[in-house]
Amino acid sequence: MSVLDRIVDATRADVARRRREVPLAELEGRLEARDDRPFSEALLRPGVSLIAEHKRRSPSAGEIRAGATVDDIVAAYQRGGAAALSVLTEGPHFGGSLDDIREARAASSLPILRKDFVVDAYQVYESAAAGADAILLIVAALRPAELAELHGEAAGLDLDVLVEVHDEDELARALEIVDADVIGINNRDLASFEVDVERTYELLSDVPAGKTVVSESGFHTREQLEDLERVGVDAVLIGESLMRAPDPEAAVRALVGTGADAPDRF
Repeated sequence: MSVLDRIVDATRADVARRRREVPLAELEGRLEARDDRPFSEALLRPGVSLIAEHKRRSPSAGEIRAGATVDDIVAAYQRGGAAALSVLTEGPHFGGSLDDIREARAASSLPILRKDFVVDAYQVYESAAAGADAILLIVAALRPAELAELHGEAAGLDLDVLVEVHDEDELARALEIVDADVIGINNRDLASFEVDVERTYELLSDVPAGKTVVSESGFHTREQLEDLERVGVDAVLIGESLMRAPDPEAAVRALVGTGADAPDRF
């Protein structure tokens, strides 16, 4: 069983527990009007938009930034010039929670992507109730009917969707099943956790014109982002290297090129 399979199985069990503790009807009652923070639109500004991620730990790297608060990190990302936030909420393997989204929303005005292993409609409602503006759907973790259902549920709650793919077959499914508007190409193999940034360049030619493309994992320098811009990538999602940076705000500035003295890399 792959790491992804183990996480998905654990997620399904945990969602069942949460549903027993807080029934869906009660969760629906918590939904309220939110200030409009369109996630998809934030990725279309000139250049490569940066989605800066708050990530507490990972199965491969362990704890990433001990003692850091969500407030401090996301505020630094916004000051540095990030276009949007990604907040990793999976608990057992990544140490996150929905409280991280609530804290991020209070500390920043940027749109927020809930990054998690969403496999049940209950999680879509959780996301909206917590204040997320978009959710991640991982094609490799979902059956076709599940992908279609969850994408539809998100649309019904006015949540944008980042549909993540890893290969040509998954990209074909994302386009055929939900005609995804925002496509994330993850350069990390979820079975081995190895990263190959060439995956983005290889899959990009198969993405139809008019789609928003987000490249995920493996990027660290301004030069890399300029290469992505030249080939037509709209946005990049970066987490661990920003979380480990001595000064996250300066690290974001270095990547997006804000400020006259911004360095080429950090």
